[in-house]
Amino acid sequence: MSDGRTRRKGAGRRPFVEHQPDVIKAIEKIIDGQTYGDPSKMLHWVPQSMSLRKIEAILIDEYGIQVSYVKVSQLLTDMGYSKQVNQKMLQAGEPSPDRDEQFGLINDLAKQYLEAGDPMISVDTKKKENIGNFKNNGAEYRKTKDPRKVWDHDFPVAELGKVNPYGVYVLNSNTGFINLGTDHDTSEFAVANIAAWWDSCGKNSFPEARRIYITCDGSGSNSSRSRAWKCGLQKLADYTGLEIMVSHYPPGASKWNKIEHRMFCYISKNWQGKPLIDIETVVSLISNTTTQNDLKIDCLVDNNVYPIGRKVSDDELAQVNHIPYERLGRWNYTIMPNCKE
Repeated sequence: MSDGRTRRKGAGRRPFVEHQPDVIKAIEKIIDGQTYGDPSKMLHWVPQSMSLRKIEAILIDEYGIQVSYVKVSQLLTDMGYSKQVNQKMLQAGEPSPDRDEQFGLINDLAKQYLEAGDPMISVDTKKKENIGNFKNNGAEYRKTKDPRKVWDHDFPVAELGKVNPYGVYVLNSNTGFINLGTDHDTSEFAVANIAAWWDSCGKNSFPEARRIYITCDGSGSNSSRSRAWKCGLQKLADYTGLEIMVSHYPPGASKWNKIEHRMFCYISKNWQGKPLIDIETVVSLISNTTTQNDLKIDCLVDNNVYPIGRKVSDDELAQVNHIPYERLGRWNYTIMPNCKE
């Protein structure tokens, strides 16, 4: 060629991911549930038992994708995965003997709901955040020698308050919803957030839905032992007409809740180094959070009051149409809508 090239411009071998566009999703499915790490960080890692050659074999045998283990290693690096040494992050004491069975059950139920096109959501409350010109961990790009100036103390300012970001992550569509509560993080608040998601997003995305699957932690405002949580879900079932299937993660396993590493970690990354000076700033930073997989998050503010210490009587609990699942019923159950006369 006249310009000295041996190939025309743009010629040559196409990138592997263009040749095999499904390889990234296939790898994610293979290692999903096998990955470990701090969900507030972007980096996860693959355990030694899930070797590169094993991933290679699964890609070839089950997905029909011809790839070498060397290329798998490169792709994992591009996806933000690496092998690392252990970190002391797990609970003290013995884990529940039913832990593995519960993980397997959640995986099976998730597959059923997703394949049927029924909504599956992961819910949790993100860490409370003080509103004000406080230091926020992390760094941001600014002109050299021009750091952002923040207050020299971390004491909460009463008139500015705090926010409780309660999240709903929709596995079907890789979308999220955050309700910013300005009062207490109670069971009533948790259920109100799920109802807010359903009214603003869910019922339009799933107009034919008759059931929904919720995964959540086993403690906090959505505790598996909370009477108020179950009573709230009954009201939600009656309001929406949905059969509500709930699975709680075992004790010490909340870090594996999907919302942690598919939504909350990206919010934390997006606002690192930026003071949450007011609620409008929090809403903007959350709403502008996205990922390479096109995560989209809606954010609303909830100024309602949620008193703490409310007791649920035996009579109220008896009105809950609660059906334990056939396996591990203390962690898995369905709340059925009560028939209206």
